[in-house]
Amino acid sequence: MNKKSILVRASALLLTGLVLTPSMVQAYRGDPSVQGPNYSEERHTQMTAAFEEKDYNAWKNLMQGRGRVTQVVNANNFDKFVQAHQYALEGNLEEANKIRAELGLGLRNGSGQGQGQGYGKNRQ
Repeated sequence: MNKKSILVRASALLLTGLVLTPSMVQAYRGDPSVQGPNYSEERHTQMTAAFEEKDYNAWKNLMQGRGRVTQVVNANNFDKFVQAHQYALEGNLEEANKIRAELGLGLRNGSGQGQGQGYGKNRQ
């Protein structure tokens, strides 16, 4: 292969990666109808039980420190987070998003980013 062909293929591969990565990263974002990147039937069953029992420690262990939600949700505000989850399951996304915003969790429209966690800031 010549250099031009290799460069074109590498550029196409890079562009494909740049296009697909943000959609994978932002898949869940609070919508229970969208399966997140760590979805499995077993994990879903365990997560459902953690929410039903309001078991923060079980939820925390399942999350394994993944995502901004694990930086925001703690034992003190987990009940509120469970309520937001319940509202979302019931289709009451307006109330769920109000609670998510109160907790400081980012929403699709960018609100609730807070504390320098918005786009272009020091994201973790």
